[in-house]
Amino acid sequence: MELKHLRSFVAVAEELSFVRAAGMLHLSQAALTEQIQKLEQELGVQLFLRDKRSVALTEPGAIFLTEARATLVRAQQAVERVQKAARGETGRLRIGFVSSAALEIVPGIALAFRHKFPDITLDLTNMRTSMQVKRLLAGTLDAGFVRLPLAQPQLLTTIVHREPFVLALPEDHRLAQSKSIQLGDFRDEKFVSYGRRWAPGFFDAMMQMCTREGFSPEIVQETGEMYTTMALVAAGVGVAILPRSVALAPSQGVAVKPLPKSVGTSEIAMAVRRSGWTALIEHFVETVDEVLREDNRMPNLVNR
Repeated sequence: MELKHLRSFVAVAEELSFVRAAGMLHLSQAALTEQIQKLEQELGVQLFLRDKRSVALTEPGAIFLTEARATLVRAQQAVERVQKAARGETGRLRIGFVSSAALEIVPGIALAFRHKFPDITLDLTNMRTSMQVKRLLAGTLDAGFVRLPLAQPQLLTTIVHREPFVLALPEDHRLAQSKSIQLGDFRDEKFVSYGRRWAPGFFDAMMQMCTREGFSPEIVQETGEMYTTMALVAAGVGVAILPRSVALAPSQGVAVKPLPKSVGTSEIAMAVRRSGWTALIEHFVETVDEVLREDNRMPNLVNR
């Protein structure tokens, strides 16, 4: 049984005329009649009652009409779905993001993408940079928002967010009321840090900041979440170098001081594998580009 036989059957059943159905299908009446006869032979039932003046569906024919229509609809849906998949307009994208990207970066991008591609499912998972890198390389994550710097040649990274560093210190600290501070002012302090195992590039960059100021920080505790770092600072465990957006989150007992521009900036990047680029990922990258350009945050991202 072929789809063309079902189309021919439905046309005759709806028109109740072999002449009109043949014209609609651009077939000769003889060819159409032959298709219907073959279909009846295959099914082993008579589908139409016909004479020289009229055509009518038999009871089995009426039942078969419902099923034939449903089959043709499902076949068309299959064609449309595979074509949409080939264009990257349906499927599933697995996206990771660091916690500090959850409020300012990810929501706007996710909303814009879902509006443009409603048939693509976005699986958004909060995970640390180190885990994102592992999963990107393993092919179990399609894109991620990671903390820079990141030394991984198999990944393509593009900066999507940049902000200054600040120093978070207990509000009763001796320098909490100072109008301006230098990182070197804290050479004898204890530090709390986002752990190297979770974001090695970020940790090393923080260490280099201190080294340039002539000291190596005494790190008394590492954390797996930047917002947890703020709680430890409030508890008096130590001071911490953090991106400004993290340190400005509501937190009692913490004073936040801007660091000089010379210490550098904190950066979050979108990361994807250089290999295995798909139409789905292409659409996601383009959407990120559009959202950030509309917000006047970053220049064009689509630079594979």
